[in-house]
Amino acid sequence: MMMMSLRRTIKSANANTSITCISLYKGSKSPTSSHPNHSLLSQNSQHSHFHSFSQMGMVFGKISVETAKYEVIKSTSEYEIRKYAPSVVAEFTYDPSQFKGNKDGGFTVLANYIGALGNPQNTKPEKIAMTAPVITKDDSSGGSEEKIAMTAPVVTKDDEGNKRVTMQFVLPAKYEKAEEAPKPLDERVVIREEGEKKYGVVRFGGVASEDVVREKVEKLRVSLERDGFKVVGDFLLARYNPPFTIPAFRTNEVMIPVE
Repeated sequence: MMMMSLRRTIKSANANTSITCISLYKGSKSPTSSHPNHSLLSQNSQHSHFHSFSQMGMVFGKISVETAKYEVIKSTSEYEIRKYAPSVVAEFTYDPSQFKGNKDGGFTVLANYIGALGNPQNTKPEKIAMTAPVITKDDSSGGSEEKIAMTAPVVTKDDEGNKRVTMQFVLPAKYEKAEEAPKPLDERVVIREEGEKKYGVVRFGGVASEDVVREKVEKLRVSLERDGFKVVGDFLLARYNPPFTIPAFRTNEVMIPVE
């Protein structure tokens, strides 16, 4: 029997990354064409193809999940002023040394709570779709289980005084009160409500390194204060894409709370 190979390589815009997909077939027909479970295999194949295309979309920056709700109340060439709706968040405060110095180490604890990495570590049997973005917040101030999809934002607060970090997941909008969210099995995870907030926001692509973020924050802060806005808290870094998204296609935002 002859073996045929179909190879397709897709390169990113910056030509530094490529993805290769290979399909192998024996003979002149697809191996499922004469299989007794051809119909089932075809359905599985279609599902697999859909999942593959979905993954491919995320590789190239497609955002296809629920995102945080906000209203744009002012837009300039430098930034937007947004009003975010009240939300319910799950948060975890920790020392990065618990995770070998990884400041994002708390992600696993919160992901376990919502069930993103396996069996959900909470008290109700409900699965909820994942949302975006993931948000990092630099704050110098210091039995039956419910499967909840990750939502946006995820917030990391960096307490410079004692090196502790607080990471947050904003739960889906269906949870309007903290008591409506399932209770965490891990006592380190705290569920609380956040009220309506207003932010100055600037969007950018690429890798959100500390140097890049610092530059964006300072520039945004200067612009906001110049235009008469009062900065009332620490900035947030919103990241909309998973780690495997090609950097050139990533969506990031710096957000500063204002009045």
